[in-house]
Amino acid sequence: MTTEKNDLLTYDEDDAVKFIRKNNPSLALDDNQINYIIDLVYDYYESRGLLDEDKEELVEIADDELIEYVIASARKEKIYTLSDEDIAAVVEGELDYCDSLGVFED
Repeated sequence: MTTEKNDLLTYDEDDAVKFIRKNNPSLALDDNQINYIIDLVYDYYESRGLLDEDKEELVEIADDELIEYVIASARKEKIYTLSDEDIAAVVEGELDYCDSLGVFED
């Protein structure tokens, strides 16, 4: 999956949380925990140069690599105790939200 940085301008964090909750009604995380995971997703994007305003080319995002990065970061920071399944559900929900906005190109 690839993304263009300009499409991220239509992104709304509150809408992302609502989207994730709507599509994962059994998710037992609060909004702060979901936002924390989303922040880790954006840390990954930044580490890959996706948010670099000068970068012109499309950036490839490997879903499994992204999920592994977020899980490892959450374990390292120890801010919340989150299950791998909850983290993966939020990351996948975040990717689905971005896809619904047309951020990703196939």
